[in-house]
Amino acid sequence: MRAPIGLKIRNQRKSLGYSQSNFAKLVGISPSYLNLIEANKRDVGGSLLQAIAQKLNVALDELTGENEQRLLSALEEIFSDPALESLKMGAAEARELVATNPRAARALHQTYQAYADAVAEAEAYSNRLKSDPLLADLLHQMLSQITAVRSSAEILTDVPDLEAEEQQRFHSMVSRESRALSDVAQTLIDQFEGEAGRNRSLTPARELDDLIVEQKNYFPSLEDRAAQLREGFAQRGSVVEADLVAQLRDEFGIEIKRVAQLARSETGFPMQYRFDAKDKVLWFQGSATLATRQFQMARLYGELKAREELTALVKDDRLSTPASRRLAIRALGSYLAGALIFPYEDFLREAEQSSYDIDYLSQRYAASYEQVAHRLVTLRRPGEEGIPFGFLRADPSGRLSKHFPLPGMAWPNAGHGCPLWTLFDAFRHPNEVVRQTVSYPDGGRYLMLAKSFAKRADRFQSRPLYTSVMLVCDVLYADQTVYGKGMSLDNPQVDVPVGPTCRMCIRRSCESRQEEMFTGAGGAHTVRLPLTEINFDIGET
Repeated sequence: MRAPIGLKIRNQRKSLGYSQSNFAKLVGISPSYLNLIEANKRDVGGSLLQAIAQKLNVALDELTGENEQRLLSALEEIFSDPALESLKMGAAEARELVATNPRAARALHQTYQAYADAVAEAEAYSNRLKSDPLLADLLHQMLSQITAVRSSAEILTDVPDLEAEEQQRFHSMVSRESRALSDVAQTLIDQFEGEAGRNRSLTPARELDDLIVEQKNYFPSLEDRAAQLREGFAQRGSVVEADLVAQLRDEFGIEIKRVAQLARSETGFPMQYRFDAKDKVLWFQGSATLATRQFQMARLYGELKAREELTALVKDDRLSTPASRRLAIRALGSYLAGALIFPYEDFLREAEQSSYDIDYLSQRYAASYEQVAHRLVTLRRPGEEGIPFGFLRADPSGRLSKHFPLPGMAWPNAGHGCPLWTLFDAFRHPNEVVRQTVSYPDGGRYLMLAKSFAKRADRFQSRPLYTSVMLVCDVLYADQTVYGKGMSLDNPQVDVPVGPTCRMCIRRSCESRQEEMFTGAGGAHTVRLPLTEINFDIGET
């Protein structure tokens, strides 16, 4: 089946001002036949296609439809997938979609490719677990050792009159099996980590996440470059808006201008700021705050001055696509801006002296709450570390839009988190810091603090867009923060029992559960049950 190129012919004919009848005469066919060609009801090729291309003043390969043909074949394959079988779509629908909306057809193709990659990866891991003798053996060992530990512990608990020699024997057994269980678990973890290293994520965002996490969100080369750049500022050791305006003007001839409302981007996205490289103007919307202006000027200055350092970092093998490298340049540019505005040594000292009071630090550096929270997460210089914080950001729908994990604490890479997190409670208390101590199913205890705030509206009709930002640290560090004061840090009974997300949480009695836990094939669920017991195994053996 030839690709539907009639729409291309019609659009080019109209752009040249030819009527259908006049153009038909030029190429030696009837107007009715041309109408069928343009409606994709007749295939065209050979000398006729050459004549059409010549009269339309376009290259022949633009009308051969090779790209469309490949897209057609891909769509036919997609429509044959069992998951789409009930839609009863086939060659005719594929042809129609490519003809009328080729961009949508390409989007569908790319989406299906991502879906197919995800399914293939899931199947590979499933087969790995089912067929790999090592993994199967390790899992069986773990199950046997857990059973042994549990049996010994039950005997020690339920049989109060055991002889001292018997008690010692069972204690020794529990200790021995626990150590063996720990060794097996570590072997299993090492195996999975090795697999993860050999089978990296395919999405640009996940590649960037992996890079940042593996670097512990600390990039020493950017910290060093930021320190060098600050030496050129009027106020050594600190950066303020006036300095950035002067440096951009004097070094690069860039002007800073403000306007009531910026035009939307080429893709229709509303912007608070925009850099016009041709005219050398950095535009800000009138509603942009001082913190936003200062940060984006620092980011632009850093990208211009530290291009070599940024380019070297994004050449990392962990970033395998142009899209992941583009995202990395943006993220690392923001990191450099933070390092410029918040000098490492001074910021860490003031954070410790203020007991990590984020509102105080925001006032001190004329920065936003989120910018300060983000900088706190990067204080990982060896020998000069701050409190290890995890960082999460969410929108009102509960979607996690940015995250920097806390080692040892489980949370999802994307999607939604535990509904009991203070990250979401903060939306009910805008512009207030909400805090809580929490306990995870594995016994880990953490301090969570969050604050929600709205982006400043640029006109009456604008709806405020709220964002919530949360920092998390181990409860062991809570007394070093202003947020731990007045809390019962030594009493786990007052903790809020939370988990990573419903699908990953093993708390069977949680009243806030929104999804059934993932138990694997054949697992029994304990929530979302019907009111009456129904046997679905009738006739099965």
